[in-house]
Parts: sequence; C-alpha cells; structure tokens
Amino acid sequence: GRALLVLLLSATVSLLGGLIFGYELGIISGALLQLQTDFQLSCFEQEVLVSAVLIGALLASLAGGILIDRHGRRRAILVSNLVLLVGSLILTLARSFTVLVIGRMTVGFAISVSSMACCIYVSEMVAAHQRGLLVSLYEAGITVGILLSYALNYIFADVDEGWRYMFGLAIAPTAMQFLSILFLPVNPVKLSSWDSDCQKGLIPLQGTEDRAAAKREPYHEKHYSFLDLFRTRDNMRRRTLVGLGLVLFQQFTGQPNVLGYASKIFHSVGFQSNSSAILASVGLGAIKVVATLVAMALADKAGRRVLLMAGCVVMATSVTTIGLTSHMAPLAMARDCTAAAGPNASHSLTLHPLTPVFPQAAVSPVPPASGAGKSQAGPGFAATRSLAEVFASTQSKEVVPNSSLTQKRDLVGQATKGTLESTGPPLSAAPWAQHTVLNWITLLSMMAFVSAFSIGFGPMTWLVLSEIYPAGIRGRAFAFCNSFNWAANLLISLSFLDLIDAIGFSWMFLLYGLMGVMAVIFIYLFVPETKGQSLEEIDQQFSRKR
Repeated sequence: GRALLVLLLSATVSLLGGLIFGYELGIISGALLQLQTDFQLSCFEQEVLVSAVLIGALLASLAGGILIDRHGRRRAILVSNLVLLVGSLILTLARSFTVLVIGRMTVGFAISVSSMACCIYVSEMVAAHQRGLLVSLYEAGITVGILLSYALNYIFADVDEGWRYMFGLAIAPTAMQFLSILFLPVNPVKLSSWDSDCQKGLIPLQGTEDRAAAKREPYHEKHYSFLDLFRTRDNMRRRTLVGLGLVLFQQFTGQPNVLGYASKIFHSVGFQSNSSAILASVGLGAIKVVATLVAMALADKAGRRVLLMAGCVVMATSVTTIGLTSHMAPLAMARDCTAAAGPNASHSLTLHPLTPVFPQAAVSPVPPASGAGKSQAGPGFAATRSLAEVFASTQSKEVVPNSSLTQKRDLVGQATKGTLESTGPPLSAAPWAQHTVLNWITLLSMMAFVSAFSIGFGPMTWLVLSEIYPAGIRGRAFAFCNSFNWAANLLISLSFLDLIDAIGFSWMFLLYGLMGVMAVIFIYLFVPETKGQSLEEIDQQFSRKR
C-alpha cells in the first residue's frame, strides 16, 4: 500500500512539475497583449519581458546543480515551489515594468531548478522498469501545461487586467506540488547514506531484483568534483559528451523555430485567420500531448535509444520536406513589431498585416524543458502569440475578409509568422491554388515533426540525463547540460531571423534536416540503451566501457 502511495505521489510530483513549467512558458504570450497596452511597452521592453524567464532559468541552471547535490532533491523542489509562489505573487501584484521583469526572472529561476530536481528525484525514487514512464510524465505535464495556458489566455483575453489572473493561477498547481512532496520519503542529504537506504528497502519502489543486486554487490558512493565531468575517471568525459550532445541536438534540429511557423503554415493551407491561429496552437498542442503519451508508453518497452533515433529520422525527413516545399513555393519573411503595438492598432489592421507583438527573437525560446519544454522546451510559442493576435483583431472589431484563400502564398508570407494577413483587396486571379498540394505536404510535415520531437528528443533527453551520471554529481551534471540547453535556445531564437535574411528560409530548414541526420549518427555511436537497468548498473556499465 505504501509503495503504491509513493508511486502515485511520485507521478503527481512529476506531472505537476511539468505542468507548472509549461504553463509559465505559454502564459506570457496572452498576457503580453494586455501588458503592452496597460504599461505602453516598447518592442524592446516586450523582448526583455519574454526573455526574463530564460535569463532566470539560465542562472538557475548554473547555481541549481549545487543546491540539488548539496541539499538533496526533495528540498530543492520544496525551495523552488516557494520561490515560484513568491514570483507568482510579485507578478500578480505588479504595478511597474521593472517589477514584472523581476517577477518573470524569479519564476524562470524556480521552474528551472524544479525541472532538474523533479527529473532526478523521480528517476531515483522508482524501480528501473517504471523509470521511463514516470520521468516522461514530466514532459507530458509540460505539453498539458502549455495547452492549459492557451485556454486561459483565451478565457481572460477580454477581462480587464486579465493578466493578473493568468499569472496568479500558477499558485494552485505549485501549492499542490508542495503538498504532494511533503508526503514523499526524504532523499537523504548525505549521499553516502543514499545507497544504504536502498539496501534496507526504505525506498519502497526499488524493485526486488534491484534490491537483491544491491545486496550482492555493495555500491560505493563516490564523491566527485565538478571538474571530474571533463576527466577520464569513470568515463565521465564520455557521459558529459552524451549529455551535451543530446541537449544541443535537441535545440539545433530547429524545434523552437519550426513551431514558430505553425500558424503561417496553417494559413497557407487556407484556414481562416481566427481558426488558423487557434488550430495552430491548440491543434499542435494536442498532437504533442498524444505523442508524449505514446513516448511514455514505449519508454520502458522499446527503450530510449530506439525512440531517440526513430524521432530524429522522422524530424530530419519532415524539416527537409518543409525546406524543399518552401523552396518551390516560397514563404517571404518580414520583421516588424510596432504595427500592432500602437494605440491605433485597430486602424492599422486594414493597412498592414497585423504584425507580431514582439519579434520572433524573443519569443520562441521554448526550452526543456522545455523543454522536457523544456523543451521543450515546448510547443509553438508563436502559435500562442497568433491566438493573442486573434484577440487583438476581435477587440478592434475589424472584419477580416475571406481573402486568405485567394491570396498568393508569398503575400501570406508578408504577414510575419503567426499573424493575420493583410485585409487588402483579394487577388482573385492569384495562382494560389497551384500550391495547394505543396501546402498540405508542408502542414503534414509540420505535424510529423512535432510528434516526432515529442516521442524522441522531448522526453528522452531528460530521461537519459537523469540516468547516466553517478548520484554524487548527478545534480551538477544535469544542471551543466541544462545551462547549455537554455543558452542554445536563446542563441537559436535570437539568430533565427538574421539567418533567414542571410541564407533564406528553405536553406535554413534544409540545414535543420542535416542536423537531424548528424543527430541520428551521434545517437547511434554514443548513446547507450538504459531501459530496465538500475541506476547503479548504468553507472557500472559506463565506468567499465571505454
């Protein structure tokens, strides 16, 4: 009975951790539209507000590892919950731009520490044959959290100062997670006693075989310094290579940016502006949730390595397809963030395409998270933004004529990603229809990409990271890799538009395809299969293997 209770509580902690992470990433896009008018934010201020979470998260991944290793996983989660409560209160009561930025940084710090501690804590708590399922539950939480934030953006869009509710509602899952973890057994602070607890069977979820193995071969906890990550001792250098490779390929296969194109691709297939925005965000969000559930079911059966490689192959194929189709039917790019920001946004709608509230640069940093958000970091940031734009258009009571079907695809392109097209006169003679097949191929490739990411890189990266390091340095090693994840995410998102200016949209996607192929080769050569092994066995396997 107690074992079952702990199992359920571990699952709850993992799910809620992910849910909070996804929610905080997704909620800003809807909140920003209101904040922009309430605080008269400039383009730069909007970028700062969106990037504040990333900066907080980056700081946390530099400092959080020490907290997790020194003070234990459970305490780190409790602390992150308290910090998150403080951050949410700051945001809810904010009266100035500076306070908002401080609140978002606090929240970023908290979700980053929580994301690392949750994955490690759960992977150490459960038996080997359930580990894949329960750690992947974190990624499932992220996808649900992002969907939830879309829904709440929609509900509070027309409420006066609705952003206060959006930020404030994060308090509920945080409090629930805090309470759940109070009932879970302590992961002892002193790492040397960690193993003896396993042997005495105090951590009830370790399977009987695991316990027998632990008794047969006493596992001696070793102490590591941070620099050991780069030395040959116990093959640590190879483990670091595996961790960094996974994290960087997760970002460099273009996940944050492919999602930024979601609603533009939906437009080109001929969905109308309102529905396209909602479909792009909710539709892709739902696909991500389903794919992550598939990954959870398969993680302990098919294994991590198989899912990673299969996911990469599909991702490489689908971005290459998007690259080729957009080469044949180009999507133009524009960069502008002021059109919608002015007080006369309602008039400018008829003159310009409604351009995004803030440039892509600041937007798509969606980590691991997230993800696991982490990395996700997470499903289309720009998609939520497009939802936000729908609200802008409905609030300004502009009727968007049914012109998108008849406009050429490159005209669609003039509206920046995730935006409504110009409400100018329809070009009835436009040869839009000739690209219909290509547009549908692009759309299907997009969906394939999103589901492949959610089956492979999304959950598996964090699962493998929480398994391959010895307990004594697990927190710091995880945090070290995580900091590269956030940094790569920022880099990719900030350089995206410049790269498109330099090499063009289709080449950009073909480059992502090439990265996907390299990722497959990397996983094949370096990433070992860890399913069904206890953490001690994985450690010994790494220590022996040169």
